[in-house]
Amino acid sequence: MTWANAILQGIFLGGLYALFACGLSLMFGVMRIINLAHGDLAVLGAFVVWWAATSLGAPPAPALIGALPLALALGYLLQVTVLTRSLRGGELTPLLTTFGLAIVIQNALLLIFSPDVRSLATVTGSLSTGSWRIGGLTVPYLGLLILIVATGVLGGLQLVLERTGFGREMRAAAQDPDTAALVGVPATAVYARATAIAVATATLAGTFLAVHSTIDPASGPTQLIFAFEAVVIGGLGSLRGTLIGGLVLGVAQTIGAQIDPQYSILAGHLVFLIVLLVRFSPGRLVPAT
Repeated sequence: MTWANAILQGIFLGGLYALFACGLSLMFGVMRIINLAHGDLAVLGAFVVWWAATSLGAPPAPALIGALPLALALGYLLQVTVLTRSLRGGELTPLLTTFGLAIVIQNALLLIFSPDVRSLATVTGSLSTGSWRIGGLTVPYLGLLILIVATGVLGGLQLVLERTGFGREMRAAAQDPDTAALVGVPATAVYARATAIAVATATLAGTFLAVHSTIDPASGPTQLIFAFEAVVIGGLGSLRGTLIGGLVLGVAQTIGAQIDPQYSILAGHLVFLIVLLVRFSPGRLVPAT
């Protein structure tokens, strides 16, 4: 693999990381909480799509389209029944709540689907394996599709936040929920809709992961780490930055793998650590966007 090809593959991989980080960034930007169950919710959505595609015989695309409304409903329900109460308990309570939710999801998936790995690659045909050759570069069908979807989702959400009434409500609730309530913006309902969107985007990312590689009930924490790193690299709470952060993380991993396959994950972690040291060093604190 040439260096140019390694960078290109890193960009495609970064699109997947950015898609995973989208919901995490949205929830932090609106509610200032880090959802430790985000990766497990993504894997849960991927298992639902896998089950519909393999057990019911539904094509992957319709199975995903059918799973997204369920993800929206699940996110809304989680917010109004669990997270709203935890937000009243201070900053630590939502972390503990989402950590407990992650454990419950992992064990439920383990009980239902067993520890075996699953993949949607077998039912997606050439999408998961096909590619174009342009000179010395390889452009995989799936990688390009993920990058387009990630850019569209993050860009679309950014436009919603900037140009729509719902976006203004989300920004108002994020700035000061008490003052927003005085002018008729119900923070609880805004938070529930934000969580619903976050879980839906996580389901989308989890499905692409199942096509790209494999999933198992314990895959969530690893994807949470990558998503969190992308959010921090790009800037906490910034959707534009989340896309950039995902691309930087993906390129760092593929460049590390180009040097030595054992350095792939390590290179991404090192970039994350460098960003932390620079951004949050004494005297150079950068506030959340």
